[in-house]
Amino acid sequence: MNVARPDPDTLLGKLQREEERAARGHLKIFFGACAGVGKTCAMLSAAHAEKNNGRDIVIGVIETHGRRETQKLAEGLETLPLQAIPYKDKTLQEFDLDAALKRRPQLILMDELAHSNVSGSRHSKRWQDVEELLSAGISVYTTINVQHLETLNDIVGQITGIRVWETVPDRIFDMADEIMLVDIPPDELLRRLQEGKVYLEQQAQRAARHFFRKGNLIALRELALRRTADQVDVAMRDYRADKSIQQVWQAKERLMLCVPPGTSAMKLVRSAGRLAAGLRADWIAVFIEEDQHGEPNRSEQQRKAMKLAAELGAETTTLAGEDSAGLLLAYARSRNVSRLVVARDSAQGIQAFLRNGHSGLAETLSKRAHDLDIILIHTEEEQSGNTATQRIQRWLNDDSQPAPLSSYGWAALACTGVTALCGILIHFFDLANVVMLYLLVVVLISVRLGRNPSLFACFLSVASFDFFFVPPRFSFNVSDSQYLLTFFVMLAVSLIISQLTASLRTQTRIAHYRERRTSALYTTSKALSGALMYEQIIEIALEHLTPVFQARIAILLPDSHDVLRQPVSSGQPSHAALLPDPDLSVAQWVYTHHQAAGLGTDTLPSATALYVPLRAPMRTRGVLAIAPAQDGVPFAPEQQLLLDTFAAQIALALERVHYVEVAQDAVVSMEAERLRNSLLSAVSHDLRTPLTAIVGLASTLQQDLAASQREELNKALLEESLRMNGLVVNLLEMARLQSGKVTLQKQWQPVEEVIGSALRASGQALRDCTVRTVLPPDLPLVELDAVLIERVLCNLLENAARYGNGTIEIQAQTDDNMLVLSVCDNGPGLPAGVDIFEKFTRGQHEAASPGVGLGLAICETIMRVHHGSIRASNREQGGACLSIMLPLGEHPPLPPSAEEEFDYE
Repeated sequence: MNVARPDPDTLLGKLQREEERAARGHLKIFFGACAGVGKTCAMLSAAHAEKNNGRDIVIGVIETHGRRETQKLAEGLETLPLQAIPYKDKTLQEFDLDAALKRRPQLILMDELAHSNVSGSRHSKRWQDVEELLSAGISVYTTINVQHLETLNDIVGQITGIRVWETVPDRIFDMADEIMLVDIPPDELLRRLQEGKVYLEQQAQRAARHFFRKGNLIALRELALRRTADQVDVAMRDYRADKSIQQVWQAKERLMLCVPPGTSAMKLVRSAGRLAAGLRADWIAVFIEEDQHGEPNRSEQQRKAMKLAAELGAETTTLAGEDSAGLLLAYARSRNVSRLVVARDSAQGIQAFLRNGHSGLAETLSKRAHDLDIILIHTEEEQSGNTATQRIQRWLNDDSQPAPLSSYGWAALACTGVTALCGILIHFFDLANVVMLYLLVVVLISVRLGRNPSLFACFLSVASFDFFFVPPRFSFNVSDSQYLLTFFVMLAVSLIISQLTASLRTQTRIAHYRERRTSALYTTSKALSGALMYEQIIEIALEHLTPVFQARIAILLPDSHDVLRQPVSSGQPSHAALLPDPDLSVAQWVYTHHQAAGLGTDTLPSATALYVPLRAPMRTRGVLAIAPAQDGVPFAPEQQLLLDTFAAQIALALERVHYVEVAQDAVVSMEAERLRNSLLSAVSHDLRTPLTAIVGLASTLQQDLAASQREELNKALLEESLRMNGLVVNLLEMARLQSGKVTLQKQWQPVEEVIGSALRASGQALRDCTVRTVLPPDLPLVELDAVLIERVLCNLLENAARYGNGTIEIQAQTDDNMLVLSVCDNGPGLPAGVDIFEKFTRGQHEAASPGVGLGLAICETIMRVHHGSIRASNREQGGACLSIMLPLGEHPPLPPSAEEEFDYE
């Protein structure tokens, strides 16, 4: 076994996963093809074995379906009482999550993971209950059938003709620490069904006619076996990664194809697809990008080949780097690939040697991959491009777009300059030392101008050295044969330096391009996370996607009838990156069918733009239309993958904004409903009381009464009328303030006048109270709305009179650029834990004439529109103080008094 030293990052990730795993409970799933295979019995048997080992085990939920053998296995295990939940005129029994968390056993049994809980439970699904149990550190045994897995639900529906609506996300299945497959042959399962061991008689007969047919059971059994095998394969790969095992374990056939450049790619993909189908193996198609210049520049053949591989069921990916063999082997071992499929090309070795200085890919892989099987497939290139000379020519032109003639001119100028410099230095240095200057200029040209000009400089340097400095000078003749070795070495060293420098330049461009893509993803995600409106999301998408894809973009969003429309960019409606005329019919098809269409796809490929659905977890939120700068040139597979990532981010942002609006609407609706209910309560109780008193007093006045009695009744009638008027005024005042249409009439006024007006207006409420004012003589003027602030003081005074014991004190002082006005009483003080400024909140000890509970809420609203505040506190000597704080400003200069005007003599 080849065990290497673990990578530090991998080791750190492993430790973090182990910490997370240790913090939560252990999840074991008993998995089967369908009902009746014995999952529940297997789970109960395992639970008895664990109980014999001393573990604390309880049964959370067991669905016996009337089976006697299941009920017998459940005996001897503690059963958690179920919770009774009323539902539609009946009472149903459901799992009691709170009781389980309080009981906190080591292991709990939860049958039928896909079960939907009754409305009124904490979670809508049983698998959500299991998640909370695991988070609490409680281990769980559970059962599930293959048809309940979300990704297999539609496949099972097509096979059986019956769609199961209770599903479990695949992530729950994948997070299981242990999967136990419970399986029996279809014939035995049908026999158990006939014997009544799966369902009761009537249910069994109906199931045998529909779901429990032998063909269905065979197909479901294969799906369950494959899904379990996939889970085991993931566990094995994780184990190899944790142990840093580089050697491939060929426990499962998995092929990997290296898609070659050129016209042979399509043939190789088809051959690999047939081979994978014959072996019933998963396969991966990989394309190696060796030389690129910042942007993907893949040929049309490679695009078609990678697209064909995806259609044939392959997983496609792109790797970038110079060492193709090393990249392939590292990726193959990370994916536990058992066989590598590569092309056998007669001219490949020549090209590889010229490019990399070593033999071809197939030969290199056969030397380095001792634990993999290498499959060579012969390819025949078109005659127009098959010769070694043509391959070398393609390699020479592979660096980039054809170099401009000016680059060759600069290379020739550089060689001319270094020749002139060498002509001067030859008188002071030996000829062998002067040659180094030619190598230096080749390096500089490679760095600045690229591969092709540097190759031109290599040959020009050798020719210049021979012509100008090798005797006989000014001739290409060579008098001494030893200079031939010098020419050869000089040319070889120049070529190698040129190639290495150009390759380093290429790798730098590739790294820069990948860093730019990663940075674009990060900045886009960060910008979208702060977007609060659809228009912001559109602007962010235009801003960040355009420089990455060099394309014009439009985001189409649906209206309330699910018809797509094109929103106008709020910032720049004529944005250059905005696709002006997207095809709404194509976009509507994409939105309806949740599939990409347009350029580069099989659906409506003649369209000038690619239309990608913005699929969020809950639903498709819109369509992204993107047209490349080069009309008719489809995006490369890695660009398509990047575009899908951007589309997923945009879709998540759109869904988040949608649900923010839904939540806001829900909050507004709830608040409106609460306010409505409170108003109805106030109207039905608080207004009915004075109305009843008024009616009674008015009826009494109709009788023949003495003058003194009539006067007393008139006085009581007036008090009740004033009380009802105050309640109505408070309700109307709160409605007016809550409407947000309050216009302040602010003026600079002395606060003493406002206090005096409030005392006069509250005279009736304060008739039995003693009011004392403590006001400093130098209080500044305050800019306020006198009517509203008087209303605040009246409410505070009436509140103090209602809850105090007859003594009220009004205080005023300045504190930190604020004017503080306090109304204090000597009553019992404020109740603890009660927000007295909340609407319809009353004191614990009501007065004889209680209010509707809006006075202090009105005060808080008025102070808020004044940019002030209100607070309440208890006094040390007893009683409560309610204080309002008004901001002080720079009031305008006062006009001189009359005495100052005439005191000029």
